[in-house]
Amino acid sequence: MLKLKKKDMVLVIAGRDKGKKGEIKEVKAGSRKVVVMGVNIVSKHKKTTKDKPGGIHKIEAALDISNVKLVCPKCGKPARVKIVFQGGSKLRACKECEEVII
Repeated sequence: MLKLKKKDMVLVIAGRDKGKKGEIKEVKAGSRKVVVMGVNIVSKHKKTTKDKPGGIHKIEAALDISNVKLVCPKCGKPARVKIVFQGGSKLRACKECEEVII
């Protein structure tokens, strides 16, 4: 079970965009990577097709999941995440303030 999900707010803790915050746009579970809005922007060269013009496009590249940290919605700090069991289901919780993250 991955501890990060789509639409979570995360803080980049390593790499050239260290210190930036953003929302997770996509989670690639197989390769353990995430795409974060507005972070890790790269230039992609594309050819012209029938319906789309070519050129150099700016896109968000994937980051390794170990380079981001979840920002707790309650305390607002970057926090480690633990798994708690409530009512027979697994839930995520902040290790700092013990708040369940939905």
